[in-house]
Amino acid sequence: MSTAPLTVAPATVRGVWQVLAWAAGLAVLCASVAVAITIGPADIGVGDVWSAVAAHLGWGHRELTPIRDGIVWNLRLPRTLLAAVCGAGLAVCGAVMQSLLRNPLADPFVLGVSSGASTGAVVVVVLGAGGGVLSVSGGAFLGAVVSFALVLLLSHTLGGTTDRVVLAGVAAMQLFSALTSFVVMTAADAETTRGVLFWLLGSLSGADWTDARVCTAVLAVTLLVCAGHARALDAFAFGQDAAASLGVYVARTRLQLLCATALLTAALVSSAGAIGFVGLVLPHAARALTGSGHTRLLPATALAGAVFLVWVDTLARTVLDPQEVPVGVVTSLIGVPAFVAVLYRTRGTR
Repeated sequence: MSTAPLTVAPATVRGVWQVLAWAAGLAVLCASVAVAITIGPADIGVGDVWSAVAAHLGWGHRELTPIRDGIVWNLRLPRTLLAAVCGAGLAVCGAVMQSLLRNPLADPFVLGVSSGASTGAVVVVVLGAGGGVLSVSGGAFLGAVVSFALVLLLSHTLGGTTDRVVLAGVAAMQLFSALTSFVVMTAADAETTRGVLFWLLGSLSGADWTDARVCTAVLAVTLLVCAGHARALDAFAFGQDAAASLGVYVARTRLQLLCATALLTAALVSSAGAIGFVGLVLPHAARALTGSGHTRLLPATALAGAVFLVWVDTLARTVLDPQEVPVGVVTSLIGVPAFVAVLYRTRGTR
């Protein structure tokens, strides 16, 4: 009796490879976080990191001294996790906005959210707004929300098209940047100005567990919202009319995604300051690996952004030790040539 050869469907093979690829990406992210925590003046190994984490999660007993445990759990771990969350969030926002606005140069700050957050933070630090009740992060978040509300109002007044949204964002960005500069120049002393400028360039030095938890929660909600609209984002790549013909509620979907990305950007900027080029470059790099389908693109972009910013932050805090370089400076130094390379590779595709 003859037997037919056993065959495996191509879709099954692709599914297995995708699962393996995502598992490998998560493993690289976890390893990056663990190794990054060990880099610094204190003599800490990867085993010490796992011991501290296991002890605090109730999976074992504490084997480290209180000082070494504090370095891992209270200083480096929340900072490294916040770096991963910020990298993932900014990259995902960039990918969504580039597809939604059909603009390869769009990034999370194109709606003026970063400038509004900067103004809110400066008003709290320099002018003492909030009477000591409102923190710098709280002021930054309120400023970002006000800026985004202004963009929505302007774009709706001007017609609500994609181009109008971008133009309204540029106008809001310039307005709040000017307000920030005016407040700093007229009301801040030299030391306050230095601290504000360091924050405006992006810094994770003040990260704590509250920042990490809040940003992680906002990132999780935003990822769910964006993943639920993955098919709509694929349709937006062909234009609003094509998306509408495919059954997408264009205005409602665009508003939901813009609100989700703006709130995530506001949360990230309020905790870490303005970190540029992550949302601009990483989506292009991930798109080169996975294609333009957002079902695969969004998680790939999140993983790439998380790993990237973990190592950028590690470089920023160690390259000139004991002096720390703002994270935004390092991302710009890396992002500019990387973006030029992306433009060079894609010069013949349009």
